[in-house]
Amino acid sequence: LKNAPKIIDYLNQESLDRYNKIKDYLDLLEINYEEDSRLVRGLDYYDHIVFEIYVNIESIGKMALGGGGRYNGLIKLLGDIDMPAVGFAMGYDRTLLAMEEAGVKIPINENIDVYVMYVSDTEKETASYLTQNLRLNGFVTETDYLNNEIGKDKLSEYTANIAFAGFTAPKILWMRENEPDNFNKIKKIMLPKDYLAYKLSGTFCTDYSDASGMLLLDVKNKCWSKQMMEICGVSEEQLPKLFESYEVVGTLKEDIAEELGLSKEVKIIAGAGDNAAAAVGTGTVGDGMCNISLGTSGTIFISSKTFGVDSNNALHSFDHADGYYHLMGCMLSAASCNKWWMDEILKTKEYSKEQEGITKLGENHVFYLPYLMGERSPHNDPKARATFIGMSMDTTREEMTQAVLEGVAFGLRDSLEVARSLGIKIERTKICGGGAKSPLWKKIIANVMNLRVDVPENEECPSMGGAMLAAVGCGEYPDVETICNKLVRVVDTVEPEPELVAKYEEKYRKFRKLYPAMKELFR
Repeated sequence: LKNAPKIIDYLNQESLDRYNKIKDYLDLLEINYEEDSRLVRGLDYYDHIVFEIYVNIESIGKMALGGGGRYNGLIKLLGDIDMPAVGFAMGYDRTLLAMEEAGVKIPINENIDVYVMYVSDTEKETASYLTQNLRLNGFVTETDYLNNEIGKDKLSEYTANIAFAGFTAPKILWMRENEPDNFNKIKKIMLPKDYLAYKLSGTFCTDYSDASGMLLLDVKNKCWSKQMMEICGVSEEQLPKLFESYEVVGTLKEDIAEELGLSKEVKIIAGAGDNAAAAVGTGTVGDGMCNISLGTSGTIFISSKTFGVDSNNALHSFDHADGYYHLMGCMLSAASCNKWWMDEILKTKEYSKEQEGITKLGENHVFYLPYLMGERSPHNDPKARATFIGMSMDTTREEMTQAVLEGVAFGLRDSLEVARSLGIKIERTKICGGGAKSPLWKKIIANVMNLRVDVPENEECPSMGGAMLAAVGCGEYPDVETICNKLVRVVDTVEPEPELVAKYEEKYRKFRKLYPAMKELFR
């Protein structure tokens, strides 16, 4: 099939009409199929010509689209392909027949990943039923459903973000489809820190920064999205009351105060998500400030006093704990990559000692893709995996360790480049997290990013940020920016070195080519 000739000139009129319908569908989705499109033919039960169009989709890669008469001809035709495939069933009756023949266990052929039919306005119910069965059988994830069926543009309009696997909305949809009894028992939907506030004060609440990552919040207007509640099948009564991170949500319940030996007048503050709290702890508030977190996951956090959305949806657009907004790129494995390499592979706890022999920065020929748990920003690919590439018989233990540290830095640089493409100018950044304790890693970050890296005095920035929010809530300071100016002190700055920046620029250009080249191998 791969070497089949292009046969559009031989299509009969009916098949040609179908071909044009699929082309219209691709145009509607803004998919470029001209560069790599070809047709193959086969016969279905009605002797209609069945065809496929091979397309190149930036976010998915190469895939095959098939369309034609009855279902079995399509299945026969697509049986031997070795790439993702989408089958198009043309028409209401044929779709029902296809579902009946497949026993509703879609897809019948394991080589075909997703089936979509050409739908008219009168066939929307059938399309919905087909999509539901695809999700029930695990061939379309809840994240895929939200991004592709609801649509990224709509999600961005409703919430300022698209769906990622770690967000709450996809989890709610999963429970609704897979554990309906438990779904029907849901009374309250809470994030972990908000459950603590609920137990301490009895107040059912959350803050805007943490709620931003639920994909249920209208980030721009700071309210729950009615559209997302409808999509997920939840009501506003099931969602917590919204507060700014520095606002008082209540006081200690009498029984809790007695148990803890504290006054029942002790105030409970809303608090913030971990990255927003860390940003407060490093003084990353107001306009155009940046913080890099090298924790289990890694983030690049850019504060702003005005609302903005990354048009490519590679960066999260969230509310900030200071009452304003921020953009954030998040990589799922940062310091955890180094922990995995040290603990599981090298079997050592001597992290600093392992880095002592690393001296030739910018000259390493080994690359590491830091995708141990898939990746969020900028790829949004839960199937991506970690990879070493470039080893030879001369590769040393130190070079492998160096590759891990550099791979994480390159991954963070990916998000920085998205921010730069939006016209955001960043010249320096704060840094926090366990990985920031390594002088070598901070030097690598400074030169890979070409940023001045400021090191705060307090290393425990998330907990410091939480305490600072509490101080504002108790009236000790008028606002978050004031307390940051008062308490946050920088004790060291790592300066980028022009010669090393140039070396890492060349390495980064090579790194950027690795994920696109490897992407299909992760499927």
